[in-house]
Amino acid sequence: MAEKRFPTSLLEAVRYFEDPDVCRDFVVSLRWPNGVTCPREGCGSDRVAFVESRKIWRCNGCRKQFSVKVGTIFEDSPIGLEKWLPAIWMLTSAKQGVSSYQLSRALGITQKSAWHMEHRIRVAMRTESFNKPLDGEVEADESFFGGKAKNMHYYKKLERTKGGRGAAGKAIVMGVLQRGGDVRANTIPDTRRRTLQSEVRKHVAPGSAVYTDALPSYRGLSDDYLHEFVDHTYEYVNGRVSTNSLEGFWSLVKRSVDGTYHSVEPVHLDRYLDEFTRRFNTRKLSDAQRFVLTVSSAIGRRLTYKELIGQASTAP
Repeated sequence: MAEKRFPTSLLEAVRYFEDPDVCRDFVVSLRWPNGVTCPREGCGSDRVAFVESRKIWRCNGCRKQFSVKVGTIFEDSPIGLEKWLPAIWMLTSAKQGVSSYQLSRALGITQKSAWHMEHRIRVAMRTESFNKPLDGEVEADESFFGGKAKNMHYYKKLERTKGGRGAAGKAIVMGVLQRGGDVRANTIPDTRRRTLQSEVRKHVAPGSAVYTDALPSYRGLSDDYLHEFVDHTYEYVNGRVSTNSLEGFWSLVKRSVDGTYHSVEPVHLDRYLDEFTRRFNTRKLSDAQRFVLTVSSAIGRRLTYKELIGQASTAP
């Protein structure tokens, strides 16, 4: 029988990964390309034996058993890989994201399980480290995420607007974008000079052209960068000076939050930003390439439900 062609679309992925053995072999090929080794901390032995009846391995070094899920975002999940892998394909290929309600209907699982599943996939989509700083022409801008006060319950509205108007009580996000390249975004505590400029210096190579708006907190970047700004009170573009590309990214994220996710709690916002920045930064890859990259990144990462809802024990 001829070997099945690797999928290029969601429909093909669902058909390709309907066999649990195919799913297991696919993850094994990414995780252990040179042969299966024990994933238990402090072991790593290659003296392992596959138990066919249970579809797990037994390590002859530490004498423990393990499945391909151990030490990944799939660990302790009763949901099979034949549902996990199509879910990853859906989330990594959907430009405006996939809600947990939509995913639960598509996979036939509960909304609670789908919500936990999506956050675990976002952990796999996180870029842990950046190989090189952004350079060339770079835009820097901050944005505010949160619902409108007029749509809130009376007491929540009082809390939101306490101490000011406009962005009071909203989550603040900082982004830097290299034109024609990558974007990096994360939440920040405030818009003070020290905070914003430290983010720019963290991600942008000295000597690059940095374009911002006229916020006074950006003053002083000229010491290390070719800093120019555009005053949005009068104009949005001045020659090559603008933040329009980054504004476009913010627009995509906010439309998706409003239209797909409807509401995002500030405590989870960084994971949603990981999702959108990974899709943006891999926009030149095919859906299949982005899928394989995300599954590869699922190894060595975990997010338990207690950690997700903030009830994980901090005791040693």
